[in-house]
Amino acid sequence: MNFDISGAKIFFRIPTHLPLIGDIVVSETVVVSWLVMLIITGLCIFLTRDLKVEHIGKRQALAELIVESAENLVRNNTGGNKFDYLIPFVGALFSTSVISNLISLVGLRSPTADLSVEAAWAVTVFTMITLNKIKAGGLLGYLKGFTTPIPVMTPFNILSEIATPISMACRHFGNVLSGVVINGLIYAALGVASAALFGLIPGAVGDFLSHIPILAVGLPAIMSFYFDWFSGIMQAFIFTMLTIMYIANASEG
Repeated sequence: MNFDISGAKIFFRIPTHLPLIGDIVVSETVVVSWLVMLIITGLCIFLTRDLKVEHIGKRQALAELIVESAENLVRNNTGGNKFDYLIPFVGALFSTSVISNLISLVGLRSPTADLSVEAAWAVTVFTMITLNKIKAGGLLGYLKGFTTPIPVMTPFNILSEIATPISMACRHFGNVLSGVVINGLIYAALGVASAALFGLIPGAVGDFLSHIPILAVGLPAIMSFYFDWFSGIMQAFIFTMLTIMYIANASEG
């Protein structure tokens, strides 16, 4: 049994004939990412139909629970409603991360197993952090911050600033990809063990059973509960929490 960890499949390329841009690559990551966005859009439309003020149904109750959870997550970690403008962004970021992590349960490759996805999220968060720092202390104050406490620390402060999006992206990517690889290796190893074990049975029965990964049933599902469900949701939560804390701290100047 072969186990491929080469990365996302490339479906096709769209030539642009531009030397600095190159071809537009449509990979498995891009396709599944669009699928995730369609799922989130569909859920939003489904949960927000026929909203009522009184005598609400279960669907509206679930929608209100999700909104209240996002509000509490932001307000409890920023000390008030000063950062309420982050609630839609935080909700979108968390839901995208969770669904991207859990979509592997239906056999699709998680977009978050591709570093470029987390890198794009991290760059977006880093841009918001920088804009909030400039808004709080002005452009000159932001630039002056790199020279504190003494000018000789400027290179280290710049490296620290750059390290923020890199660490956020690599942390999320590493945990998701490790789960994908470990699950795949376990499934492949059990498939080989199953073929070797049932291959000892002589005759057509042994030949038939050796082609069925019987031993691969059960354990990968248990491992998937941790790597896909628990770890996937936890990584989405951690990334979202870091986003809230970094932006809130940046706004303090």
